[in-house]
Amino acid sequence: MIISRTPLRVSFFGGGTDLRSYYVKQPGHVINTGIRNYLYVVLREQADFVEFPYRINWSQVEFCKMIDEIQHPVVREAYRMFGIDFPIELTTFSDIPAGTGLGSSSSFAVGLVNALHALRRERATKYSLAAKAAQIEIDILGRVMGRQDHFAAAYGSLNVYHFKSGDAVEVEPVFSVPSRLDSLEKHLLLFYTGTQRNASEILEAQDAASPEQTAALTGMADLVTPMAEILSGHGELSDIGPMLHESWNLKRSISPGISTAWIDEQYELALAAGALGGKILGAGGGGFLMIFAEPDRQDAVEEALKPMKMIRPMFDTSGTRITYYEPSRNR
Repeated sequence: MIISRTPLRVSFFGGGTDLRSYYVKQPGHVINTGIRNYLYVVLREQADFVEFPYRINWSQVEFCKMIDEIQHPVVREAYRMFGIDFPIELTTFSDIPAGTGLGSSSSFAVGLVNALHALRRERATKYSLAAKAAQIEIDILGRVMGRQDHFAAAYGSLNVYHFKSGDAVEVEPVFSVPSRLDSLEKHLLLFYTGTQRNASEILEAQDAASPEQTAALTGMADLVTPMAEILSGHGELSDIGPMLHESWNLKRSISPGISTAWIDEQYELALAAGALGGKILGAGGGGFLMIFAEPDRQDAVEEALKPMKMIRPMFDTSGTRITYYEPSRNR
């Protein structure tokens, strides 16, 4: 049996510039972090004589005799990539539901690739795990999505990612002052809007961005370096709040599906209660509303946004990892 644990993520600035349609023309830049809310993948080899060699337990339960019959697209293509030709059972579960803007699809893909490497007794670099997971989702399945989530899931921690033509990705750790990271955690609140959404339509609009929309994406990416500098000790941490506000306004200009009248209303209530800024996480349209607020204003913000459920994100520092490994007794 093998268990992988892979973090979900929070993205601050630059989302959308990790789409291939953007970075083939000019480099994309994203700053994000893994958080201590995880997605788990459990793989267990079965005896050769079971009736259904492939059992997959996700939002539904699949019993399949051939890989081609598997309905879960990432599982099907990952099994093909790794040449899984023996009976195996997969179970997955997550601390937070899918479709909430925390990159769960990519975390699953990275966690599955990590577990399959472990199944073959192979060690793989974090870069390789992220690249293979992105290959499955973007190149094989043809999903319109960026690459930042795969790298955030693989690496965890707070990093700047530079996306370049040819699908090359440069990973730049943020050289942060520990006290500033602790303080950043204490300034962030995640409010669940109660809406799970499919990001595809919103991302397709970004993928076909007009020059004006491309300029907005570039403006969001231009905030990546200033945040990294603040976390390294240059400037005031409180400046991140207005930067998030600026980025949110730019993001909302890209597509009408990124926000809703209700989300806008909640965001304005948060600002009126003393928040300094925020944004919808992920592509938009629902999921989690991230709010940046000074600790002494957070009770007021929480009260203003009732009855939305709130969590306080804590930063992950390990990325995807194998938490349990028991060699097969059958092979």
